[in-house]
Amino acid sequence: MRIEQLEYVAAVARHGSLRRASEHLHVSQPALSEAVSKLERELGVTLLERRRDGARITMRGKELLEHMVGVLDAVDRLQSAASTAAARAIRVGTVNAGTASLLLPAIRDFRAGRPGARVEVRALQQDEIEAGLADGSLDLGLVNVLGDPAVPANLQGAELKRGRPVAVLPGAHPLAAQAEVSAEDLRGETFVGMRAGYVMHRFAMRLFGSRLPAVWHSVDGAEMGKMLVAEGLGATILPDYSVHGDPLARGGLITARPIKDDRTPVAMWLLRRKAARLPAAVDELAALLAARSAAYGASHP
Repeated sequence: MRIEQLEYVAAVARHGSLRRASEHLHVSQPALSEAVSKLERELGVTLLERRRDGARITMRGKELLEHMVGVLDAVDRLQSAASTAAARAIRVGTVNAGTASLLLPAIRDFRAGRPGARVEVRALQQDEIEAGLADGSLDLGLVNVLGDPAVPANLQGAELKRGRPVAVLPGAHPLAAQAEVSAEDLRGETFVGMRAGYVMHRFAMRLFGSRLPAVWHSVDGAEMGKMLVAEGLGATILPDYSVHGDPLARGGLITARPIKDDRTPVAMWLLRRKAARLPAAVDELAALLAARSAAYGASHP
């Protein structure tokens, strides 16, 4: 049984003859008639009463027609849902730390291959990203981890970047003249810290211990932190890959320096749901993120 056979019977019932149905469907009349005959043989019933003045659906055919129309409606709904799924935005949750050097170039590559594709980027904390991936409101997630990651059992992850935390300063700041910046140097500055829940907030609390900077601004995400630093409103700490390639760094508005006596590793991971049946476009964007990550690693060994 094929979908078009059901369409042919419904068309004959609607138009009252094989000829008019074939003209409406742009199918030859013999081909339409043969397809209906095959369906009749398969079902073991006579669906159409063929006469010289046209064709009329039989009583048994009328009883089955309702079910045929139901199948055709279901097929239409399936096609509509598939079309909507293919056209929907790819939803990416990110902590923002790798937006400039990784995510934005990957989206640019993605759009080049899919001109009509849409990507929705949401700036979130790590626990929000993991929850969004678990409930299906996100397709991909980018998170930072210190040391070895603890990937939830319902997710799978892959490391994209590895680096170290660095001090981020205004380009013309006196500390920018130093090869390294110490925790004590940063304690004397207005500090722009990530809000609690971000990995860099946890790192800053570990670095400063009980002696925090006297003035501490809190922000959501690396991008806002870099903007405040560029405006001369303080210094912050971010992964080095968050600064490399950033337009603010290329323009000299911010700069990064290693933190003295610190070798803490920080990495960006790509997360997604296990065994999730997602649009092919999600896999394509994930592959582009991995490719961009490889290119970044080659230029920043």
